[in-house]
Amino acid sequence: MGMSLEERMRSAVAALLHASGESQTDLAAALGVSQAQVSRRQSGTAAWSLTDCEAVAAHYGIDVLDLLAGPTRATEALPATRRRVSARQAGPRRPAVVEGGAS
Repeated sequence: MGMSLEERMRSAVAALLHASGESQTDLAAALGVSQAQVSRRQSGTAAWSLTDCEAVAAHYGIDVLDLLAGPTRATEALPATRRRVSARQAGPRRPAVVEGGAS
């Protein structure tokens, strides 16, 4: 059997936090709760409510069904403007200049 809905939600939130570069504190501020409350939900000590699910989806600009489908669907649905820019995506680096190198 696959992941439960609660596990999919926690995994999706973790994946969205990572993909967006946000912290639990950032998400908590957006939801109007404390970081400790987000932490309890993410650890499974407390459950994400349906209202929470809607708020998380709205915060990330995705459909709630994509959120509840799990981490893969949630991150695929994440708008490009919400994704953090990795070093690979930032563009090619210029080679370092080596003093005394051949011209």
